[in-house]
Amino acid sequence: MISPWDRWYTTSCCLCCHVRTGTIILGIWYMLINAVVLLILLSALNDPIQYHYHLTSSELGTDLDVMDDANMCIAAAISLLMILICGMATYGAYKQHAAWIIPFFCYQIFDFALNTLVALSVVVYPNTIQDYLQQLPGTFPYKEDLMSTNNMCLVLAVLLFIGCILAFKAYLIACVWNCYRYVSGRSTTEVLVYVTTNDTTVLLPPYEEAIAIPPKDPPPQYVSA
Repeated sequence: MISPWDRWYTTSCCLCCHVRTGTIILGIWYMLINAVVLLILLSALNDPIQYHYHLTSSELGTDLDVMDDANMCIAAAISLLMILICGMATYGAYKQHAAWIIPFFCYQIFDFALNTLVALSVVVYPNTIQDYLQQLPGTFPYKEDLMSTNNMCLVLAVLLFIGCILAFKAYLIACVWNCYRYVSGRSTTEVLVYVTTNDTTVLLPPYEEAIAIPPKDPPPQYVSA
């Protein structure tokens, strides 16, 4: 009987490329996105007046400058950690080290779980969409049109959008998992071949010693009476 993991296992992914190639491209893409985010965050920390990310006490009734700086530093640290994890996955897929792919795979599972919780929260609390739209700034395009739309239609549209995102993320998770299985299988095969070769080498005498062994004396000739 074929297990579900073996049934969905394949070595090809989108655009008919290998799962190793797909994982490398995915890791590089995530690294570029997080590098851009990290660059923006560091620029905002270096020049907060230009990027206007500080919230003044007159706007919120309290001084949150320190909290804003802390949030920006935490976001920068998370972006740096993501660059490291994506770099490990890219290196692991390129050099065929399965253990280096595991952190990126765990991140994908965590991200998929968070998006699933968002979809469940929309189903359980559909009024949160209207509350979120009310918090948007007045200059947001089509805000009034969205506010006047039926709440059920908004919920269905949001669920459809989140469902497409979840389906795409699930496909990417399957690609990375297949890459991990492929690399693990190749590593196991190479280890088995290496062990077998070593055993064969140990059991067989060296070529020089085999040549140096003197031949046995031929048996005595049979003399008829």
